[in-house]
Amino acid sequence: MAHGHDHAPKDFNLAFALGTALNMTFVLVEAGYGLASGSLALMADAGHNLSDVMALVMAWAAMVMANRRATARHTFGLKKGTILVSLASALFLYGAMGIILREALGRLRSPGPVAEGTVIAVAAVGVVINTATALLFMRGRKSDLNIKGAFLHMAGDAAISAGVVAAGTVIAFTGWYWLDPAVSIGIAVLILVTGWGLLRDSLHLAMGGVPANIDGQAVLGYLSGLPGVKLVHDLHIWAASTTENVLTAHLVMPDGADDRFLHKVAEELDRDFSIHHATLQVEREDTGEECRISRKDRGRCWPEGEGQRG
Repeated sequence: MAHGHDHAPKDFNLAFALGTALNMTFVLVEAGYGLASGSLALMADAGHNLSDVMALVMAWAAMVMANRRATARHTFGLKKGTILVSLASALFLYGAMGIILREALGRLRSPGPVAEGTVIAVAAVGVVINTATALLFMRGRKSDLNIKGAFLHMAGDAAISAGVVAAGTVIAFTGWYWLDPAVSIGIAVLILVTGWGLLRDSLHLAMGGVPANIDGQAVLGYLSGLPGVKLVHDLHIWAASTTENVLTAHLVMPDGADDRFLHKVAEELDRDFSIHHATLQVEREDTGEECRISRKDRGRCWPEGEGQRG
């Protein structure tokens, strides 16, 4: 029995359009002033902002694809693109930070003077722009990994720009030019650390893992405890997109089940476990040939826990 709703990502077209336009303009300005002032910190921040613009564009494209109708060739539509884009965004971010680290380490060995006044002014503008962009995605960050990625990129940028302002201020008073590449290294390390969660979660979903907000054992316990269910087997839970979750399971029920039962179970899976598409196959007999989920079969069908019999 299939159960489905429209769980496409919320419409963030305006947020993406404004965020992309603001940040692309700032990247061009920041890179120009970074070259003129000789500040690697500004260049590092501009490079990171450029990667974030690319991430925004990819996330925007994925959202558009996710809203396309399903076809006979793609029965879930193109919703999986939101997961792939989240993964690509994380990988792109790590690659950009690797380049910045290499340049910063080279500059740290032979630091040069920077125009600290320019650095402070440009970075301060970055704080405002990145904070405003982050706020555009705040309301969707808890329900969509793709939107969360955009929010984290922008919020991180705001914090990083604030760090560049602080570094420029210290340089102005002390003449410690080595602080410019040092801050660049700090920026790169911070982004690598904060980006790990996005990379981990995106890769997990891309590999068909159970979404982090779903307790697989709790789902198994719920299904196994349903009236008339003798055994649950071939239980699978995965993400169709960053906002939609899917379940399939076989329920061994000697007395069978009617449509009312199936609809009730699907509605409760949606309400209590955020599983939006549930397909349940009811069987009257346990042939013993399926991939059963029971204590005896621990680790064979449900790797990290024990199944249950009703």
